[in-house]
Amino acid sequence: MRTPFRHRSMIATALWIAFAVTAQAQTAPAPAASAPGTHEKGVSETEMRYQAGSSPLANEPMYQSANPKAPPMTQAEFDQGRKIYFERCAGCHGVLRKGATGKPLTPDITLGKGTDYLKVFIAYGSPAGMPNWQTSGEMSEKEVDLMARYVQQDPPQPPEYGMKEMKATWKVLVPPEKRPKKKLNNYNIANIFSTTLRDTGEVALIDGDTKKIISIVKTGYAVHISRLSASGRYIFVIGRDAKINMIDLWMAKPDNVAEIRVGLEARSVDTSKYKGYEDKLAVAGTYWPPQYVIMNGDTLEPLKIAGTRGMTVDTQEYHPEPRVAAIVGSHFKPEFVVNVKETGKILLVNYKDIANLQVTEIPAARFLHDGGWDASHRYVMMAANQSNKIAVVDAKEGKLSALVDVDKIPHPGRGANFVHPKCGPVWATGHLGSEKISLIGTDPKKNKQHAWKVCETLDGQGGGNLFIKTHPKSRHLYVDTPLNPEAKISQSVAVFDTKNLKAGFKVLPIAEWSGIADGGAMRVVQPEYNKAGDEVWFAVWSAKDKQSALVVVDDKTLKLKAVIKDPRLITPTGHFNVHNTQHDIY
Repeated sequence: MRTPFRHRSMIATALWIAFAVTAQAQTAPAPAASAPGTHEKGVSETEMRYQAGSSPLANEPMYQSANPKAPPMTQAEFDQGRKIYFERCAGCHGVLRKGATGKPLTPDITLGKGTDYLKVFIAYGSPAGMPNWQTSGEMSEKEVDLMARYVQQDPPQPPEYGMKEMKATWKVLVPPEKRPKKKLNNYNIANIFSTTLRDTGEVALIDGDTKKIISIVKTGYAVHISRLSASGRYIFVIGRDAKINMIDLWMAKPDNVAEIRVGLEARSVDTSKYKGYEDKLAVAGTYWPPQYVIMNGDTLEPLKIAGTRGMTVDTQEYHPEPRVAAIVGSHFKPEFVVNVKETGKILLVNYKDIANLQVTEIPAARFLHDGGWDASHRYVMMAANQSNKIAVVDAKEGKLSALVDVDKIPHPGRGANFVHPKCGPVWATGHLGSEKISLIGTDPKKNKQHAWKVCETLDGQGGGNLFIKTHPKSRHLYVDTPLNPEAKISQSVAVFDTKNLKAGFKVLPIAEWSGIADGGAMRVVQPEYNKAGDEVWFAVWSAKDKQSALVVVDDKTLKLKAVIKDPRLITPTGHFNVHNTQHDIY
């Protein structure tokens, strides 16, 4: 006889309470009350989509240790369990299952629970954020049984990745001395867009003036970001598989001139911006192994690797895999600002003397993720997403200025800077876990009373925001919601008038404007301005077997200006304007 849903929910909740008592304590905040789009268990579809992103480690060969106390598994079952784990679970529980934003799932905890208990836990989820994998249809009953047995095995150990491994992948395709001495094309390079084609392992370079594709460049899988050299000549992209490609925009047809793989999984790359070091160095951080590497800015030759394993800022406990999330290049010193996610540390890495590397360690808050500069480029604003805080670091003084409490799971991308009618200069972030948009004052001289405080909170369309954007020449603030479970919200954007915030937002039906008849999800993601600040580009992100598009909006009129369709535009996600990315304009 089938158990009533409410009764099953009570069973799952009781089991979770028992699990939480015995599991190692974590510092993630308690979940907010249920909201629209939230499962009865307490984890929203928005959060599940965000946290359950796949990892390139799913297909990496790993060492399997047979635990004699664990339930039996065949090698085929173990391999399948490992693949599911890295596709669904590693983002929360960590590569080594020792806990990240989710709780630890090591055998010392899971063996005592037993297979039946774990099956219920995996199937029905928990109030603290564990998705209900079976009842949501994401896993079959057979897969749930498999995963219940898998998490009782010793975690497989991914290989380390050092200088030897990096140099084995390093290729200089066009040496610096053989590259153009001057620009060999007629493109307006400053207005080129680098658009990620997520599932094909490519970026599309698009002429922002003509709206035509210049070239499709082969890269790593699921490029996370594109960054520019200080001169604006080179684009550096990094895939989730930790492959970096260096693209020369001076070539007759821009293409790769160097590449390297710096680890097994990664998210971040940037270049040296400080005066006298322009184009000299590049830096990349990896999720696995937990480390960052400094490279030659002309060739990507790896020069220095530094690990990030260490103690957390709150409980002062050792963490074995604190992943490197966002990295930005400082404008005030020869330094890279490096976010270490799980330990909650922001590192100021001085690259003046790489042989004798000097690192300033700034304690912030755990689960640091993304962020960007305030309008002055002096203060870097970094989101500690599961701590619901924004860390403010003074890059000139080299110290923490503030920890600002915001709403649930801030995800600013790089954020957005504009002048608030009352508070003066502000930096804005949206949130994955709520519809709120936090405006934080950033002027400690002329607007001291508002500095490093949330001066106003706006209500957007809903949770699931990934990127927020404005421009110094615009009076509009665009907020996407691609991870919202409601199609009407995920397929549109909210637009605020920064001169009249009280008027609320207008909704632009971007996916509808694309004219795609059957694009499936058609999630609208990442507003990006052109160089002039009078156009805003959006990606309409459909499945890889569906049509996608880019939609261009006139910023003055908020009307449709152009739609870019091409069969080569497969799963477009992030896109980065050369000028704005080069100069940190957002």
